[in-house]
Amino acid sequence: MKIYYIKYPKKSFLIALIIAILAIIFLAYIITSSVSTFNVNEPIYKGNTNEKKIAFACNVAWGDEYIPKMLEIFKDNDINITFFFEGKWAEKNPDVIKEIFQKGHEVGSHGYTHVKYTSLSRQQYEEDIRKCGELLEKITGTKPTLFAPPYGDFNEEVVKVAEQQGYKVILWSLDTIDWNNPSPETIVHRVMSKHHNDAIVLMHPTKNTVEALPEIIKQLKEKGYKITKVSEVIVDNG
Repeated sequence: MKIYYIKYPKKSFLIALIIAILAIIFLAYIITSSVSTFNVNEPIYKGNTNEKKIAFACNVAWGDEYIPKMLEIFKDNDINITFFFEGKWAEKNPDVIKEIFQKGHEVGSHGYTHVKYTSLSRQQYEEDIRKCGELLEKITGTKPTLFAPPYGDFNEEVVKVAEQQGYKVILWSLDTIDWNNPSPETIVHRVMSKHHNDAIVLMHPTKNTVEALPEIIKQLKEKGYKITKVSEVIVDNG
């Protein structure tokens, strides 16, 4: 009777084989995840450069009295940020938007009407997004590519509709809550206590924000941050 012996692979060979398989899986994951920096149908709360950059996002749906001072502060500090304009406001202030765009700031859409999209039908907010984009393109000559939903209100369908129109949907990772009329010192503290690489800082053109900006800019620069536009903290490999 013949006796057959089963030769098992040496332990070192098995370890090498397992390592090779894991390496292949990891490489496949990297390649797949690099197709798009951000998941579709999800808003962007912060950037992904891993650099000491912070983006200022200023939503504008009311008031214009403090915008000239904001622009003066940004010019004095060699800073360009992103302004998101409501369509109805834009219709009344096209020259202001032109000036902001010509100064090198980024213009994004804040929807045509400042209303919660989840309270509207898909057809209604689809039209609202389209109408604002077309208006801003007419004013600046450039179609906006960033969209900040009014009130930060969204669901998956809202994001999907905006993406289908060519937008990245932008929210924030750091909120000044300046619409609630906090003191300039409170606004400074809210930014400086939570600052981080690739932050998107939400603000509005209010009196106290304007008073807080010089100190915020000073402290962020002292910490080595570059203050910039939203698009500058987003890297898209897609």
